[in-house]
Amino acid sequence: MRKEFIQIRRDRRTLAIMFLIPVFQLIMFGYAVTTDVKHLPLAVLDRDKSAASRELIDTYQASTYFDIAYNVGSESELTYLMDSGAARAGLIVPAGYGADLARRGAAQVSFAIDGSDPTVANTALAAAQTIGQAKSVEIVQAMLSRSGLKVSDMPGLDVRTRVWYNPDLASANYMIPALIGVILQTLTAMLTALAIVRERELGTIEQLIVTPLKSWELVVGKIVPYVLIAFFDTVEVLLIGTLWFKVPINGSVVLLLSLACLFVMSSLGIGLFVSTVAHKQQEAMLLTFFTMLPSIFLSGFMFPLVAMPAALRALSYGIPLTYFLVIVRGIVLKGVGLEMLVPQVIALTIFGVAIMSLSTLRFRKRLE
Repeated sequence: MRKEFIQIRRDRRTLAIMFLIPVFQLIMFGYAVTTDVKHLPLAVLDRDKSAASRELIDTYQASTYFDIAYNVGSESELTYLMDSGAARAGLIVPAGYGADLARRGAAQVSFAIDGSDPTVANTALAAAQTIGQAKSVEIVQAMLSRSGLKVSDMPGLDVRTRVWYNPDLASANYMIPALIGVILQTLTAMLTALAIVRERELGTIEQLIVTPLKSWELVVGKIVPYVLIAFFDTVEVLLIGTLWFKVPINGSVVLLLSLACLFVMSSLGIGLFVSTVAHKQQEAMLLTFFTMLPSIFLSGFMFPLVAMPAALRALSYGIPLTYFLVIVRGIVLKGVGLEMLVPQVIALTIFGVAIMSLSTLRFRKRLE
């Protein structure tokens, strides 16, 4: 173990990977991977040019979802802007809009949305409808006030919504806690595999084998330094996420780190298994990234499990990261305790013991 720490300290590139990559991942996922779509460029075709139409346009401008980027004079110009991608949505206010509102209290406008990107389109559609409905309610309230009536006196259903756990619906609050699991798995699996394969590639593994060390002692001595480094990176992510991205930690950090030990067992087992298959460090790195792809795409890290086909959702239950993401998001976002995470803890325990046992057995055979 002491030898491994000395080797890590002397390897500047490995040190950079261990401590800088988690920060890089955190910044990338915290800012780039987000579903908070705002400030979409909006092209406006105002054929009415009345006070009412300008008030409607100002309502869309006042929201954080749209920015009035273009004022066009024809539908062909609006179409060109949307075809080129310069505008992601278009608002068309027909002539007579203000007169219809004044005479009948009702009018129609057209709102075109670029649907080539479904994520952006869904957000734009919901925002456009919500803003339109709010404006409609405002118009109705104004008409009722002129008639001497109050909205509170009118019959109807009043639905008052409240968002729990993540009131601002911030993507960072959802993504950054999950990064703990991704970083733990990436670092422990990759660095463990590389450390052992490096010994074999340099021919120094034989020097360790002929020592009085047992095979399990050799494994422990090689992996413990990387476990400590992985937990340091976990605390690093928590601190940056809390202080920089303002992600609240509502649960117990001690419980989170304790349950992370179960997850680390699975990741160490994966790295140990890769080290018994790979003969070179480049091969070990590629195999580790190959095991990471299903974890990232099928665990619920980036895409919700409920949106996946049944076959892929069934595969996700065979991925340890799936269960750890429930744990870390439950503790950080919801502040739940151990009693709410018993199924995930049992699953991680089974995965950890099984993967580590099989990998250690295969490693022992390779040493023999």
